[in-house]
Order: sequence, then structure tokens, then C-alpha cells
Amino acid sequence: MSHLKKVDHISYACEKGSIEKWAWFHIEVEGGTLIKRIDDVRPDDPDSSMKIWCIDFGDFGIALIEGIDRAQKSQVTNFVDKHGDHSCQHVAYDCHNLDKFQEHMIEMGGHPRGSTLVRDDGFGILKQMFAKGYASGHAGEATFPEYCQRPSTADEAAEINITFSNEAGEGFYNQVQEAIDSGDEQPFFDFSKMPATWEVPVEHTQGI
Repeated sequence: MSHLKKVDHISYACEKGSIEKWAWFHIEVEGGTLIKRIDDVRPDDPDSSMKIWCIDFGDFGIALIEGIDRAQKSQVTNFVDKHGDHSCQHVAYDCHNLDKFQEHMIEMGGHPRGSTLVRDDGFGILKQMFAKGYASGHAGEATFPEYCQRPSTADEAAEINITFSNEAGEGFYNQVQEAIDSGDEQPFFDFSKMPATWEVPVEHTQGI
């Protein structure tokens, strides 16, 4: 049985001064709806911060982020410098049961970026787990997965499908920044537990 339900949202990192341009593209060209706009997730931080604009498409969302450089270069600016404008920073996957998936993922060799974040976004409790980068290296330049679990009652689903909170945006920024400050360059997954003789199971090849 799959641990994942669907893609919850995709986060794109924008170069300085371009978040408005990409918001226009996703809203006016693709037909999304802006549901959250935070122009500074860490307004009291003298070092760095980011903007986050969230666009809803019904069954999934898009989060646009843009770095705010102060005493230091923002981790988002570092990411754009390496990967380019409107580059995919992370894809978030909605889980059936985040706690069970996290336990299974760690047992198989996965490494979360930090503790699971729990937020009340107005429609119930949202759980988020950000993983370390797919490749080893600077945490601010790495592409990584997010796993989350959202409220799923009929009333909540009818009201809104994709929601983001200010605390959630700040939370994952904080976790990545802590990794940068501590020099943590460990990758997300350790494949040493993958059997040397592993092959794709027959049931997954039928019809190919």
C-alpha cells in the first residue's frame, strides 16, 4: 500500500525581484488563486529571510519563495544562484499517515531535516516533515522532499484544499538555516539497506 496520497504542493525559488512575475504567470496564465502572501517570514531577523506567496489550484498548490538578503545572503538566494530562476526547491507529498511513513522512512535509511512541525492553519492540524537534500552538500542549495498530512474531513475539503501558514514558512526556513549554520551536509537517504540483489517486483512490471 502506498504511503503517499498525492502531490500537495510544489515550491519554486525565484530570483530577486521576480516573485511578482511568476505569481502573474501562475495566476493569470495558469488560472491559480493567490491564497497566502507573506512578504517576510522572519521580519525581526537581521541576517536573512524570504518571501512566500501561495497559489491554489484546487487539488494541489504552488509556493513561490524569494530570498531577502540582509547581513547575510538568504538560503533562497543561494539556491537560485546555483539552480536558476523559478527552480524547483522541493515537492511536498501528502501522506495517509505521516507518523507511520516517517517511522518507515527512517527505518529504511531516511534522514529528516529536523523534527516534525505541527501547525494549526485554521482548518485543523497540519503536520510537516522536511527531509535533507537528495544529494550531499550545502543545505541551502539542495533540492529536498517534504512530507505532510493535512485535514481531510468533507467540510474542510469543501472549504479549501491547499493552505499554508506563516509559521510553516518560517519553520522550514529555520530548519534549513540551522543545517547551514552547523555545516550539516548529510544527504536525505542512505542506500546501504538496499539489497544488492534487489529487482523491480514482478507485479510492478505487468503492463509495461
